[in-house]
Amino acid sequence: MARFRSSEGGIKLLPGHMGLPIIGEMFTFLWYGDGIGMYKTHLFGRPSVIVFSSTAIKYAFRAEESFLLDRPNVEIVGKSSLVAVHGKTHARLRSFVSRSTNQPDALRQIARLVQPRMVSGLQCWAKRGKINSYEEIKKDEEGSQLSDEEVLDNIISILVAGYESTTLATMWAVYHLAKYPKVLQKLRDENMSLKKSKNEQFVTSDEILKMEYTMKVVDETIRMANIAAFVFRTTTKDVNYQGYTIPKGWNVMIWIRYLHTDPKNFNDPLCFNPDRWDVPMVPGTYQVFGGGSRLCAGNMLARLQLAIFLYHLSTGYKWELVNLDAELIYLSHPKPEDGVEISIEKL
Repeated sequence: MARFRSSEGGIKLLPGHMGLPIIGEMFTFLWYGDGIGMYKTHLFGRPSVIVFSSTAIKYAFRAEESFLLDRPNVEIVGKSSLVAVHGKTHARLRSFVSRSTNQPDALRQIARLVQPRMVSGLQCWAKRGKINSYEEIKKDEEGSQLSDEEVLDNIISILVAGYESTTLATMWAVYHLAKYPKVLQKLRDENMSLKKSKNEQFVTSDEILKMEYTMKVVDETIRMANIAAFVFRTTTKDVNYQGYTIPKGWNVMIWIRYLHTDPKNFNDPLCFNPDRWDVPMVPGTYQVFGGGSRLCAGNMLARLQLAIFLYHLSTGYKWELVNLDAELIYLSHPKPEDGVEISIEKL
């Protein structure tokens, strides 16, 4: 218990308190160290630190030697998975994964491959007339060389990382565009202009990534979706931050969602407003894909997939929410309780 006190033996701990025995503050975040960007608490039976300011989050992401990524279940993702390795091995594997998911040539190939299935899926939606967006989108996603084990482990890792996150981002795009018809009209106008200039059904990655308003809709959707609300780390040694000590072995919860819903960072943060991206964001306030060496290796792919979906959806279909006042549920990820049920038909 001595390690929980504000100071012990010359060690100055972060502001905050440890809550009640056993339960700590698991269900309430009622106090935080204003100006520091971190506060201590007690979560899941362990002393913990919550990191929430852009400066503190940037520090935690970059100091990987001090804030170690919590080890995943290697029986699921494999011991050679990108999320299970560190240091030079992580850098090497990340380079391979990034080249296959995030580089221009890879994105061009992926754009060609995914569109036939996207178009077919949207056509099926329109024929049925009414669908549950969340459930239907889930159905649609299925020199040096890497060893077979490394390839297999990282395929599994990518599937685990991208499956639910892509589903949720797409679902929220459908939801917000139905709620904000003026935004939808601007999106539709931009994409219709591109469609009319083309002689083929499919769009290229180079074309879609140049669609300014479409990409603003993508970034605003991902900001509000907050797919990764938290990222967890463990301190590998006593860490000094602005004169305070975070003891070795403490949990560190990097609260990414806080950045994207803080009015100091985003004016009227709960309003879906793609035009906010006309003004450059303050550096460090938009961290939807993480940061440091653990920055999501497929961040460009995620944005491209959503943009392509919006191109085909906005130019070919109209839809309405069935339940305008559906309540939100928050576990494990926020979503309307009806999974965004919509009625949809061709334009």
